[in-house]
Amino acid sequence: MTATEPPLAEGVASSGDASAGTDSGAALYGKIGRRLIPLIFAGYVLAYLDRINIGFAQLQMKEELGFSAAVYGLGAGLYFATYFLFEVPSNLWMKRIGARLTLSRIMILWGLTSACMLLVQTPTQFYVMRLLLGAFEAGYAPGVMLYLTYWFPNNRRARVMALFLCGSPIAGALGSPLSGWILQGMDKVAGMGGWQWLFLIEGLPSVVLGVVFFFVLPDGPDRAKWLTDGERHRIADGLERDKAPGVSAHGFVSALRDVNVYVTALAWFTVVCGIQAVSFWMPLMLKDAGLNSPAQIGAWAAIPFAFATVSMILLSRHSDKTGERRWHTAIPCLTGAMALILLSFAEKNLGLSVLALAMLACSVYGAMPILLSIPVKYLAPEARAGGIALVNSIGLSGGFVSPFILGWVKTQTGSVNNGLYFMAGLLVIGAVLTLTVIRTSPQVSHAPS
Repeated sequence: MTATEPPLAEGVASSGDASAGTDSGAALYGKIGRRLIPLIFAGYVLAYLDRINIGFAQLQMKEELGFSAAVYGLGAGLYFATYFLFEVPSNLWMKRIGARLTLSRIMILWGLTSACMLLVQTPTQFYVMRLLLGAFEAGYAPGVMLYLTYWFPNNRRARVMALFLCGSPIAGALGSPLSGWILQGMDKVAGMGGWQWLFLIEGLPSVVLGVVFFFVLPDGPDRAKWLTDGERHRIADGLERDKAPGVSAHGFVSALRDVNVYVTALAWFTVVCGIQAVSFWMPLMLKDAGLNSPAQIGAWAAIPFAFATVSMILLSRHSDKTGERRWHTAIPCLTGAMALILLSFAEKNLGLSVLALAMLACSVYGAMPILLSIPVKYLAPEARAGGIALVNSIGLSGGFVSPFILGWVKTQTGSVNNGLYFMAGLLVIGAVLTLTVIRTSPQVSHAPS
């Protein structure tokens, strides 16, 4: 058994299902949630804030440093190139050294790198820092998703993942006004631009929280001093019940050979493209719609993210309640495609722009936890570390494609509309894949016993 894996509680009687929604089960998982979710949620808020603040920094940074939209789009997307390369190794290494060391290391390094973005002066420096940021942050989201499988059974994971992943729209809702205020209020303070203060102020808290993780986060239920032996056994029993008879359990190699992993990753790629259209380009779209100051842009940008947070929680709760995953993913993909098309007609119209952005944010962020809960269910426990990271890393390549295409189209044509149509088409493909191809139940091995 690795340092991060919970004990299987072999020989424990299966009296009472802690995952079945009983009062005792609700109390146990509520206790776990109160201990873990605030920490990992705060980490994801800071991670996402450090990831997307480049969208606000561009309002000053591009003009001050002479960057074109294409340079910005390439730099924004390069983050995901190294993220892709290091995500699977990070998750596999986490199984060896534990979640505490892995997640604290990630947070401290990415926080320092994000703060050092204030030193950027040339496109090459910009590209290098974005590559380093992607390399250091790689593994946080898939690492936490793997970590949650050590604690929560299948019928609770979508809502728990939603509580974790809603850190991304909440980072947008809270971080947008903050970023706008820093850009405007701190500009030229101590001789630094507002965009430089933005990176410094929003980067250093990750370093502090990384230190907290090192001292507070348990590697798994067996290392949690605040659990009783009986509670540990009930957690292990609930996880054991999720295992389907005959499920293939050959570790990461089985994930590499599973076509469903790649199809799920492709669907996730389409959703990521939609998410990045919101994250990286919303400030510029709102500026084009008539807003002038960074503070105004930040205040209006909070609206789509706030609606997206509610959408994530409600959709994931309903998906867990019904046990249905396909339509809960496909319908948001289709409405997101409609929102992107609507956004192409909203230029210079603030009300319509905010409506389309809110519709897009609700759709793509709402689909995120549900789609990502699917591979957790069909992958064998031994394959989850690499499989989850593989799905996420392939899918997150959309984080490179989306900013690069939109930036290139903007530079070539003066408008992002053709790029928006392309992203809408990708979301339609994601919906079709989810409805027709992706497997949502564990694969049963037919090998003789």
